[in-house]
Amino acid sequence: MTGTSTGSSTGPSGGPSTGASKGAVGSAVGSAVGSAVGSAVGSAVGSGAAASPGASGGTTLAELERRAAARRDRPGYGHDALIACDRLVRIFSTDGVEVQALQGLDLLVTEGELMALVGASGSGKSTLMNILAGLDVPTAGAAAVAGCDLLTMDARARLRYRRDVVGFVWQQTARNLLPYLTAVQNVALPMQLRGRSRKKAERAERLLTMLEVAHCRDRRPQQMSGGEQQRVAIAVALANEPSVLLADEPTGELDSHTAEQIFAAFRKANEELGTTIVIVTHDQAVASEVRRTVAIRDGRTSTEVLRRTQVDAATGEESVVAREYAMLDRAGRLQLPAEYTETLAMRDRVALELEQDHIGVWPDTL
Repeated sequence: MTGTSTGSSTGPSGGPSTGASKGAVGSAVGSAVGSAVGSAVGSAVGSGAAASPGASGGTTLAELERRAAARRDRPGYGHDALIACDRLVRIFSTDGVEVQALQGLDLLVTEGELMALVGASGSGKSTLMNILAGLDVPTAGAAAVAGCDLLTMDARARLRYRRDVVGFVWQQTARNLLPYLTAVQNVALPMQLRGRSRKKAERAERLLTMLEVAHCRDRRPQQMSGGEQQRVAIAVALANEPSVLLADEPTGELDSHTAEQIFAAFRKANEELGTTIVIVTHDQAVASEVRRTVAIRDGRTSTEVLRRTQVDAATGEESVVAREYAMLDRAGRLQLPAEYTETLAMRDRVALELEQDHIGVWPDTL
């Protein structure tokens, strides 16, 4: 366990020595400027280590400059992610009442991922999806998708973003397709609006075949089942080769068997086209099928479940191993599971102790 100790020194006359006074001043300045740099400056001023690079235990000015330069050269948050949300905030105001739907949310999604977002009603997941889809604008923070800054885009850029960068599949099947067009016409329409008329028929046919709804090419939505409509909707969302496909409760109105078919369609799009797919769902069966599931609570990411395939060395059988992690955001905030805090009656504040390989958390006993 690590601890903190303080000490003082006196001069020949019993008063405080000059070095100790300078150390105190340096320590005070360090507290105002920043704990890490300030502590080193205070130590250097008090002991004279800054003037003596070889002094034992001292931190030189050159070392401080080297550390600062290393921090400046460090890649920015989310530099290699396809989707990066940094301390994202969304506040809605109605009749003078403010509701914070997102409260400093952090999220990174790498290219090629197939992941799920889960959370209770009102947790903020649908607000996040609307922001990523370009349908809403955050109040504060930063959000970028495929290099597009979602906070600074004007109306024209936002329209181009929704047409070219993201595809979207809604829960309501009727919302995804135009009722007076056939399946192949619905898939070809986004390409036509983008000006890609030469190969639109070929790509539309290929997408319908890949998603196993080629037999519906000449049918209108009312002539298709709910599962067929959703698979055609996925084809529509993929028509312009988007970087990201977003799906909001795509299996919410379907039975479990049809839901499995819809998820198989998402998996095929992910594997064969390499499209990054983010699915918002309440369906635990769907959430358990992806490698990564992120839970949102109170407008922040709270937990994350990672799944991997493990092969038994003796039998050669494969099994999926899942582990849940708590999310530590950029501000250092950690959401403890409610069942943990309730079991130990943790509220208001907790005690922390740093051990060699972990941090201990205890309920307040005072």
